[in-house]
Amino acid sequence: MIKSMTAFGRAVVEGEDKDITVEIRSVNSRYYDCNVRLPRTYSFMEEKIKAYIQRAVSRAKVDVSVSVEHHGTDLGTVDVDLTLARGYVDALRRLQSELGLVDDITTMQVAANRDLFTYTHPAADTDGEWARVEAVLATALADYTAMREAEGQKTEADIREKLEKVKACAATVAEISRTDITGYRDRLETRLRGILGEGGIVVDEARLLTECAVFADKIAIDEEIARLGSHFCAFDEICRAGEPSGRKLDFLMQEMNRETNTIGSKAGNARIARLVVEMKAELEKIREQIQNIE
Repeated sequence: MIKSMTAFGRAVVEGEDKDITVEIRSVNSRYYDCNVRLPRTYSFMEEKIKAYIQRAVSRAKVDVSVSVEHHGTDLGTVDVDLTLARGYVDALRRLQSELGLVDDITTMQVAANRDLFTYTHPAADTDGEWARVEAVLATALADYTAMREAEGQKTEADIREKLEKVKACAATVAEISRTDITGYRDRLETRLRGILGEGGIVVDEARLLTECAVFADKIAIDEEIARLGSHFCAFDEICRAGEPSGRKLDFLMQEMNRETNTIGSKAGNARIARLVVEMKAELEKIREQIQNIE
């Protein structure tokens, strides 16, 4: 199943002592990159969360936000180092006196120095806290994954629609080419006979037919059409594989574009040239869509 790299998921669990909210969002990326934002007292969970997300995501830039709103009163204590605070204020006053500055020292300005404060939180049950956050994380991840799959289905449907246009163009190109090769070989033979005849040169029938056949074979696109057909089948196989497919599909589009370019360089027919332009335009649109696939 194709999954999008761009998605969002959210879950909230309300408890008697706290509410836990988890949000997961992601955008396109060449690799897996996970950034986790947590309250300071929950920082021990960061690596666990990254590993948990990576089990479901192989490629994307993922941002995970965990917020906790406490209802209880046992939230720990905040202490201030008064000795350090007095030294800090004295230093500011000396600075004001020496430089003739306005004496605008306020409580909030002093409090901006975070070294003055220490926070002591209650002994945490890390296993228990992780179990609670993990439950919310699982719900958010399920919501996030559902969105990835829904977006992936839309992307796959759009890609298949465009690929059908490429297939139709390729089939028309193949039909035109079969008719054009026969006619081209006959026209080339007639022209060569005329040129050789005007010069009084005796025509070597076997050599003439051989050269005409060889040149006609050089501009034939049967192999390119066959390889395109093989690539169309490979697309279906990759989509059915049920594993991350973005890189494989991107490579497959490069190969399809390569075969299409070869067809355009070989064929001298104006109708084929126009069809090749249409095919390349659709393939480029498909490649743009594939950039959103995991």
